[in-house]
Amino acid sequence: MNRAKKIFGFDDKWLVIIGIPATTIIINALIFGDEAVESPTNFLVACFGVGFIYTIIFWLVFREVIFYFGARYPAPQQFGKRVFLQSLVVLVLYFLIKITLDPLLHGQMEEVTEIKMKYHEVSMTIGSLLVTFLILGIYLTLGFYHQLQKTMVEKERLVRENVQSQLESLRNQVNPHFLFNSLNTLAYLIPEAPAKAENFVQKLSKAYRYILEIKERDLTTLAEELDFLDSYNCLLSERFGDNLRINIQVPEEARRHQILPLSLQMLFENAIKHNIVSTQHPLHIEVGVEKGKKLVVKNNLQLKNQAQPSTKIGLENIKSRYRLLTEEEVEVIVTQQYFIVVLPLMGSATN
Repeated sequence: MNRAKKIFGFDDKWLVIIGIPATTIIINALIFGDEAVESPTNFLVACFGVGFIYTIIFWLVFREVIFYFGARYPAPQQFGKRVFLQSLVVLVLYFLIKITLDPLLHGQMEEVTEIKMKYHEVSMTIGSLLVTFLILGIYLTLGFYHQLQKTMVEKERLVRENVQSQLESLRNQVNPHFLFNSLNTLAYLIPEAPAKAENFVQKLSKAYRYILEIKERDLTTLAEELDFLDSYNCLLSERFGDNLRINIQVPEEARRHQILPLSLQMLFENAIKHNIVSTQHPLHIEVGVEKGKKLVVKNNLQLKNQAQPSTKIGLENIKSRYRLLTEEEVEVIVTQQYFIVVLPLMGSATN
């Protein structure tokens, strides 16, 4: 029985156990229905008994034919060739087996039944062949169904692995991005304020520990991300002081939802990188929730005069990771006064 599962993807044990007697009853009832009424005993012993032997032999032999051609021509593009050759062999074997068995088994039947069998010879042959090819069709259909299921599962697995590979690549992009910006800040502080630089290194160590902890995770809770953001904002305050003003207003119920790790930190980095941060032009960054399902990050727009266009690595990274995890899009809204990014909040971690 394991051969069926290996070749076609399903165990045909119950198909054989139920199919053989059911097929015997159906064929004999159609051809010898009057015999079953006139002489039930004769029908059971002769018709059903002999028919049962025929069915067992035909079924097991044709089953081997199905297995042979299924193993020899397993590819979908070989399906037509497999069906043609299999059908041809089944036809030849059917008549060879019938020629061999008829003299052996017909002698076991009553004279009246024997006469009726000869009378129904053509209809019996046609009926037997129809049932035979029906059973072959069942095997092919079940095999095709399981092959289709297997193909779909394999396709889903490949898609999932591809998504995981892309996510891993994008996650690996985040860490150097964060470290590069942090080291730039540290390099700025060392000559300007050594004491602040020392404190900055301590806080950087704490912040980077979080990055290492969520390295393999696709999502984190908004609460965890905001806790990390508090530590990160301390690093920013070492450099910018009151020139950078951050206002975070996120209700408690929204903090249970999930978000991409380090997405807020990257948006803060982008805002600082592309906008003037000074006493005359303080940069305001606000974080809030819209309709309980959207996280809104907004900063006032006061762009630097940059010689080279932005690579937008941070924002594109976030967009790409969201596309791999959800159908909801990251919204980017630019007005004359503000740059706004709207991040979808995904399912609650408590669900």
